[in-house]
Amino acid sequence: MKGRKQPRMEHWYRHLRKRTGILMCGGQPEAGQWNFDAANRKSFGRNGPDCDHKGPAVEVDPITRQVIDDVQRFLPPLAGDAKEFQWPVTRAQSLQLLDQFIARRLHSFGDYQDAMWTDQPFLYHAWISSSLNLKLLNPREVIDRALQAYEEGKAPINAVEGFVRQVLGWREYVRGLYWYRKDLWPTLNGLQHEQPLPEFFWSGQTSMQCLQQSISQVLETGYGHHIQRLMVTGLFALLYGVDPQQVHRWYLAMYVDAVAWVEVPNTLAMSQYADLGFLASKPYIASGNYIRKMSNYCQHCPYNPAKADGEDACPFTTLYWHFVDKHQILLAKNPRIGMQVNHWLNKTAEERQAVLDRSEYIARSIETL
Repeated sequence: MKGRKQPRMEHWYRHLRKRTGILMCGGQPEAGQWNFDAANRKSFGRNGPDCDHKGPAVEVDPITRQVIDDVQRFLPPLAGDAKEFQWPVTRAQSLQLLDQFIARRLHSFGDYQDAMWTDQPFLYHAWISSSLNLKLLNPREVIDRALQAYEEGKAPINAVEGFVRQVLGWREYVRGLYWYRKDLWPTLNGLQHEQPLPEFFWSGQTSMQCLQQSISQVLETGYGHHIQRLMVTGLFALLYGVDPQQVHRWYLAMYVDAVAWVEVPNTLAMSQYADLGFLASKPYIASGNYIRKMSNYCQHCPYNPAKADGEDACPFTTLYWHFVDKHQILLAKNPRIGMQVNHWLNKTAEERQAVLDRSEYIARSIETL
């Protein structure tokens, strides 16, 4: 941070690449690019994924079985279900899971790391974040295994670089910023959002299919990949205007990998923009059309992502434009998203009012949607 007013992950990531030599060739980035993010955004198309990965399946040892029994006996009101617990609790189990990722899923991880599909929560992801955060795996050995797969021609550059960027880049970036601003995180609410977290976040009972899928799988498995967190559950909370500290507490409670140093910056800053852009350069907002593009959730939903008003309007799309209206002074100053304010103002007065009326209905009827 010396000499910088604001951090940016890309600067940090390149610094670490140069310092470590990871994915570097003669002082230049491997394959001539620092990142392949543009090649990490494919959707599955109408046929869906050609995999049916069931997620981690490790043998439940006696200690873990006793913990599951104790949770069910002494903490019955807790959200979720511990009976199907399937995550590694030993280093040997974590290494086995890493081996499986490198051999079976890394090759397609790059293409489809942002994609989602009904009833398939795990897809091509690594499923090792809890092992990393509990120190059952070392980040360097995880990166080394991915690099080895690339060198042996078993995984393409967009997959390996995309994976390295998450571990070497983003993970270390949020860790540094957590400690750099540790005392400020509990106070952040830059957008002054005050809505309570909807009750369906604890039950998954909503007809909005993207939320039903993303929340239900967390209740069942304690897992959701980064796009489900950022662009479904987190996006809805941001657009609806939920108190970001309530969102943070939900994420910290619900995910198996949610150690505070990694969860707090990701939730409060990247997801909820409660720091007004210190960690990330823009709020991550989108209409329901983003979810339609990246998943098949909308095919099973009563709401239309293309509509912002009317009974079948997608709540994400309605609330997206309400967010733009409410925060237009802030957004207009942001070169990456300011154009959306112009799009909003170019709508007719009648169109804008219809959207705002629908957003008021959503606020009144949130638990029935």
